[in-house]
Amino acid sequence: MCKENYFQLLKEVIEERIPFNKLIGLKIEKLDLESIGIRFKMRPELVGNFMRGNLHGGVISTVLDLTGGMVAWAGIMNNTKELSFEEVTERFAKIGTVDLRVDYLRPGLGKYFVSTGSALRTGNKLSVARMELHNDEGLLISVGTGSYVVG
Repeated sequence: MCKENYFQLLKEVIEERIPFNKLIGLKIEKLDLESIGIRFKMRPELVGNFMRGNLHGGVISTVLDLTGGMVAWAGIMNNTKELSFEEVTERFAKIGTVDLRVDYLRPGLGKYFVSTGSALRTGNKLSVARMELHNDEGLLISVGTGSYVVG
């Protein structure tokens, strides 16, 4: 299976097979070996502070964590030669969050949000990613750094 097919499979898993992601309304905007982009619209169900109407901090951390996990997955794909479908599936199933730090810089106000991420380092056992969440006006809402087990 070529890498493009794996990307399509991952997109389907993220958008369609994980109920919580569907609840948030996550859509993959960009997915390749170098960068990840996830977009979702603001909805009343995602409000954390009803007085302000801003995005719930748990949604922010969830999206940043997912972005970091996808960065880790892309790092695995980038650092390996051709793997069988079974090998890729096995490695993907082992990805897990070891540590996640989220800094909330501004209230999550906006019509939609985009989370992006990039790898700081991916080794045989651990991947470290940097993530950002921006609103529809391009304002930086939050940043995160995550460590993920990959092997």
